[in-house]
Amino acid sequence: MKRIFSVLVENRSGVLWKVAGLFSRRGYNINSLAVGETDDSHVSMMTILSSGSEQTLEQIEKQLNKKLDVIKVKTFDESRAITRELMLMKVKYNKTNRREIMEICEVMGAEIVDMSENLMMLQICSTPEKIQLMISMLAQVSIVEVARTGTLALQKCMED
Repeated sequence: MKRIFSVLVENRSGVLWKVAGLFSRRGYNINSLAVGETDDSHVSMMTILSSGSEQTLEQIEKQLNKKLDVIKVKTFDESRAITRELMLMKVKYNKTNRREIMEICEVMGAEIVDMSENLMMLQICSTPEKIQLMISMLAQVSIVEVARTGTLALQKCMED
């Protein structure tokens, strides 16, 4: 079972280390971690995707709420969230596969953001599943390098 933890924390040095230490000490798994400032420069949002039993996930939430630097913890399942991830991918291309790469980008909603004589850098911002699909579609091409962010997530808008 997977769960998303949306954690508002004070934006100061050492907070990420403390939260990661909590997971490490207790043997909890982090599938994905993304951290960034919110609209308030004194507050950061940590989006943590973790997996485990229901009991483990409840324990993670309790332990996060005990941390002094944690302002607020929200948890939700992936089905109740909008998730996005950013990926940059560098691929080798030649005359025979250039058109195919460009067509895959068009179908997947990716952009070519940089090019040289035989390298292209592609960018896509989408769901983690769609990003994984793009990687598998381009696996036959010579992938040189891949950089991915962690999953960002917000709970879906619900009417009151």
